[in-house]
Amino acid sequence: MRIVIAGGHGKIALRLERRLSARGDSVAGFIRNPAQAEDLRAVGAEPLVQDLEKSSVTAVAELLTGADAVVFAAGAGPGSGAARKETVDRDAAVLLADAAEEAGVRRYLMISSRSADARAADGADPVFGAYLRAKGAADDAVRARAGLAWTILRPGRLTDGPGSGRVRLAESTGPGEVDREDVAAVLEALLDAPDTAGLTLELVAGGTPVADAVADAAARQRG
Repeated sequence: MRIVIAGGHGKIALRLERRLSARGDSVAGFIRNPAQAEDLRAVGAEPLVQDLEKSSVTAVAELLTGADAVVFAAGAGPGSGAARKETVDRDAAVLLADAAEEAGVRRYLMISSRSADARAADGADPVFGAYLRAKGAADDAVRARAGLAWTILRPGRLTDGPGSGRVRLAESTGPGEVDREDVAAVLEALLDAPDTAGLTLELVAGGTPVADAVADAAARQRG
């Protein structure tokens, strides 16, 4: 497969790129900073220098031509203000969806957040509230696309251990944490499970092997 990942230098993206490249897929990642290109090459991914905050749909669609799937793994990241939650976490995800449709790429995987909600309140942290609203609005926009075979993955709190290979994957998991390595493993499995299209799935650490968890989600979708 040919997979293009937005936010190609992110912690989850680099893990996913390494996994996909190791099994023989053609992988590319969008990055804003050319200095990050060697990090992508080191894990077997082709760097595509393209700033999704400033790009046009047509420019991104041209880079998606021939892809079998896209993964939105971009994020404004910690330390960014509320405005960039909207321009990256929301707007860039929508732009990638527009570009995928224009390029004829149906499979779209979105990394969201377990608490994403377009109507989330600010609470004690207005910037985090803006993040949850941006992610929720992006999810809503992607789910509205009849032309995309989308799956939205909503991990719990992210950690940086080696991964256990065992997770809980369901429409609702309750609060929890999950290692970024396990998130990448689930994304890899979802790319091989077209029957999971149309699902919004929460993800936390658990006791079920990744392959079985994704197969179970696909079986539930088939009814």
